[in-house]
Amino acid sequence: MTLKQLEAFYWAATCSSFAMAADRVHVSVSSLSKRIAELEASLGQVLFDRAGHRAALTEAGTRLVPLAAALLRQTDLVHQAMGATTGLRGPCRLGVGELTALTWLPRLVAAIGSAHPDLEVSVHVDVGAALAERLDKGELDVAVIAGPASRSALTSVPIAQATFTWCASPAVAAGLAAMDANAMKAHALVSLPQGSGVTQLIDDWLRQAGAQPVRRLHCNHWGAIAGLLAHSGGIGLLPLGWAQALCGRGVLQQLPSRVPLGLLDYALHHRRDDLRPLVAALRDIAVREADFTVAGSVF
Repeated sequence: MTLKQLEAFYWAATCSSFAMAADRVHVSVSSLSKRIAELEASLGQVLFDRAGHRAALTEAGTRLVPLAAALLRQTDLVHQAMGATTGLRGPCRLGVGELTALTWLPRLVAAIGSAHPDLEVSVHVDVGAALAERLDKGELDVAVIAGPASRSALTSVPIAQATFTWCASPAVAAGLAAMDANAMKAHALVSLPQGSGVTQLIDDWLRQAGAQPVRRLHCNHWGAIAGLLAHSGGIGLLPLGWAQALCGRGVLQQLPSRVPLGLLDYALHHRRDDLRPLVAALRDIAVREADFTVAGSVF
């Protein structure tokens, strides 16, 4: 029995597929299967039931998962204690929301490339709920998501805060004294769909203001939201830096609010059981580079 065999078994047992597990340990699927078969031979136990469409853990495999996790955790702690975070190589799968993608993502990717040029970085952009699900399945290594981890299998480290402001076209803003319940009765609320971090910020504001939108218009793209606010007659939130740029060009106008908007906390999320040096390195870089005030190329 070797650590490589235990590592192959553990990720196969906890990822959504053998292909994903093989990617996690930087081997082919056939090599992963071979290591698991060697482990089964060493232990004299069948760890996966391969009769169905998808391999499932046997009773022996289920018992081995926490034992393998403990051994791998100790190995990762040794790597961390000895500073083994230089010269990382292999796949590096990042998940981010669109706000991160349009602000400080280029800085993050550049910093990762500078510190670890042999990493093969890929980026998946989606709303927070979808990113958390992909993390849970082992399809991502880390993800920048608004708020703390809500799944028991995930953990998170705060990295930055984002500030937002209410906006509308100058024509709409001219008819509003302030952002309040009356404004919500008169105009559609334009926002990202449910599952994004900013929807919680909006829901908190609506509750405090005692407001109920006359109707909602959901859109999954910040640039499109800005365009809809400029031309659809709706009201909505934009990141403060983008709002100031668009207001300076006369495209939009900020709306004063009697109820203050909260800040949106962002964190780097990863699987609780993932103590690889890669995760520690990405966490340190993200904490250093995170900045939602960076001007995006779109605005």
